Order: sequence, then structure tokens, then C-alpha cells
Amino acid sequence: MTRTLALSLAALAALCSTAPAAAQPLVRMEIVDRDSGRWLEQHPWRSETWIAGHPGHRYAVRLTNTSGERVLVVLSVDGVNAVTGQTADPAQAGYVLAPWQSTEITGWRKSHHEVAQFVFTALPDSYAARTGRPDHVGTIGIAAFRERIARTLPAPPIAREAAPAKSGSGAPAAESMDSQAATPQRIGTGHGEREWSPAGQTRFERAGRPAQITQLRYDAPTALSARGILPRERPWSRHTRPQAFPGGFVPDPPRGWR
Repeated sequence: MTRTLALSLAALAALCSTAPAAAQPLVRMEIVDRDSGRWLEQHPWRSETWIAGHPGHRYAVRLTNTSGERVLVVLSVDGVNAVTGQTADPAQAGYVLAPWQSTEITGWRKSHHEVAQFVFTALPDSYAARTGRPDHVGTIGIAAFRERIARTLPAPPIAREAAPAKSGSGAPAAESMDSQAATPQRIGTGHGEREWSPAGQTRFERAGRPAQITQLRYDAPTALSARGILPRERPWSRHTRPQAFPGGFVPDPPRGWR
């Protein structure tokens, strides 16, 4: 296999001490709303899993290596590689996690020192749409690779491109529900403000095809309600809305009370 160059994100390292359960995936992916501090709930629906993103909110992709060996994770946001800005492919650059390690990826990598924040925004303002690639807006995906020769690493890294991927070697699954076209995508991921995120370098040799490909879909809460993924919000009525002065005079208490 071709050896690949990797970037080490020492500032993002956070080692996990708890061993994973047997049923866990190789890499667990979760989305954190950085403005509210909440983990975004994942909603399985038909053949996909959805999260609700609030426009204007920054978010982070939290990656957790549930194994005792290094893994390479290629991160795709809206169909764009979050490290290189290329149209995403599993053979491209990705983050390398040490055994049991968790880290939060907070933006598009701009250099060895900075990223541009991930932020939920209107679809036309998304980075993918602004660079002429709007077809896959609303997706966050990872392709995870095991290492051919396992070795330890004190900090998390980013792996550079491998040899070109062969046909059928692990491309992300296509959308399976034609009904998705009935509800247009409303939000995407913008190219937000820059923030400090230093990186070093390491090497990683992939052990064949991706061991895992995982995809999340996202959209605004109203769009998820329109698709039937979230319950529709019911407007308050004058009978259900709390009021400071709902009645008239003070009634007698129930019998048995003085």
C-alpha cells in the first residue's frame, strides 16, 4: 500500500479512558452545537439518520476511536473533504486518531495553524454551494481506515492522500429515497470565522479499503418536521399558553383544607 503523509492536531487531542462496547463502530461520530453546548440528537428515519441544525450556530464533528490501534478518518462535509477542500473521496487526506482517542473537528482546515469554523447557514451561503458543488449539501460523512502497521501516537493526526481509489472501493452510499426531492434542502455548512488549530505531521499506511463508512444527514428543524422526521410544532392557543392572570376571583380550596 502507498504510504501517506498525515498532519498531527496536537491542540485537539483528548484521550478516552473507557474501553468501547463490542457493538460500537470503529469510529463513533457525533455532532456538537458549539453555541448551545448540546449534542445534536440523531433521528433514524427510513434508511438514513438525521440531525437538526440551527442556522447561524457553529458546530463541531466529534470523532472517537473505539479501538486500541490508530485509525485514519476521512471527513466529508457537504460532499467536500474538510482537510483539502476537494470533492470528497475515501482515498484522500483525513484525521488520524490514536487508540481510544476522541477529538472535535471544528472547521475547514486552512493551514497547519487554522481552520474556518463549521457553521449552519442558508444553502446558497454554504461553502459547497459557493464553490459550485451544491448537490451533496446536507451530509456529514466519514470513511475510517485501519492501519497496516499499528503503532502508537501521542497526538491526533490528519492523513494525506493515498493511491487513487479503485472503482467500488468504498464510495459513500447514494441517497436511497426519491421522496427527499419533495422537500428541498434548506441549510448547509458555511465557511465561518478562522480559529487557532495547530497541526504537525506523521505517516499512516492504510490497510486496504475503508473499514467503515458512516453518513449523517442534516437540515433545519422546520425542514425535518416537513419531512416527517420531527413532530410538527403546534402553536400555543389561548387555552394552553401559560398566563399570569388566567382567572377572576380567588375560589375556595378543596374540602378538607382550611
